[in-house]
Amino acid sequence: MRPGSAPVVVVGGSGFIGSNLADSYLRDGEEVVILDNLSRPGVDANLRWLKTNHGERVHPVLADIRDLSAIEPVFSDAKAVFHLAAQTAVTTSLVHPIHDFETNARGTINVLEAVRKAGRNAPLVFASTNKVYGDIEDISMQELDDRYVPADERLRAHGFDESRKLDFCTPYGCSKGVADQYVLDYAKSYGMPTAALRMSCIYGPRQFGTEDQGWVAHFLTCVLQGTKISIYGDGKQVRDILHVNDAVAAYRAVMRSIDSLKGKAFNLGGGPQNAISINMALHEIHRLTGRAVDTAKGDWRAGDQLYFVADTRALQSAVGWGPQISWRDGIRDLHDWLVENRFAASQVRQPRRVTA
Repeated sequence: MRPGSAPVVVVGGSGFIGSNLADSYLRDGEEVVILDNLSRPGVDANLRWLKTNHGERVHPVLADIRDLSAIEPVFSDAKAVFHLAAQTAVTTSLVHPIHDFETNARGTINVLEAVRKAGRNAPLVFASTNKVYGDIEDISMQELDDRYVPADERLRAHGFDESRKLDFCTPYGCSKGVADQYVLDYAKSYGMPTAALRMSCIYGPRQFGTEDQGWVAHFLTCVLQGTKISIYGDGKQVRDILHVNDAVAAYRAVMRSIDSLKGKAFNLGGGPQNAISINMALHEIHRLTGRAVDTAKGDWRAGDQLYFVADTRALQSAVGWGPQISWRDGIRDLHDWLVENRFAASQVRQPRRVTA
């Protein structure tokens, strides 16, 4: 690292959002420390990509956030911290709740303590989740042909805002909820400049999705390689998907304004204009690829929200941010990246137009 330089630290920087965020700062000429344990399959490729493109300004530290003594030195000269490392699957949390807690809850307080003890008052922006609002079973829903929508017209028009009460559900919801609240409390208790973004479904290049997390990438991958997709429930569940480039812009905007935003949480998603059901996504993937979509139905899964769309007006008001990439353009972008980077072009049928 250049003498006297202060790096941006991206915790979980080899992951999907983390690598895209790190790349954006590296393209601006920043020194970036990538703190990651490389436990998620595929993320080592993201780290290689960062090193190939940015060389010595990428500083990997292979450590686990559950080990406080191992990560403390990483933050000694940090000028900004993004905390995106997590156990990300509800299903995994139900099978391994202690591992989920240790990673998401203890890991987050370890990061907070390491930043606080460094004594530089480095700002920290945390990747939270819409799961802190629970399964949202109290909202009356209407069932349409291809999706669920709230009966309340205001919710239909704008989505859920930050006044929605917290209602931790599933071990994953609990561990991320605890982390969310610790991040906000460190602003109150210690005066640290911290903020949280409660994310909906983020998708885009460099995502190695599974059926448990990263479902847009998972669906595209399955169709491109000709494997069956498991659909849990009836496929009418709705999420407001957000392209990772828009997510990166939001994280950076919050960091730039952290002095006025510290101690606050904001919902982050694609909003009503990017709200789609699983069935709608599958239809678009079929149209885009020209391939049959092979599905199998499964039972509903614990904590699965019938409908979540983020009301992002508070974030837009605070930093002037708004999603720029439409969901159809974004899915096409992810498709093209997958074809170029994960599948040989000869193995993938070229897209053809399919009528809606």
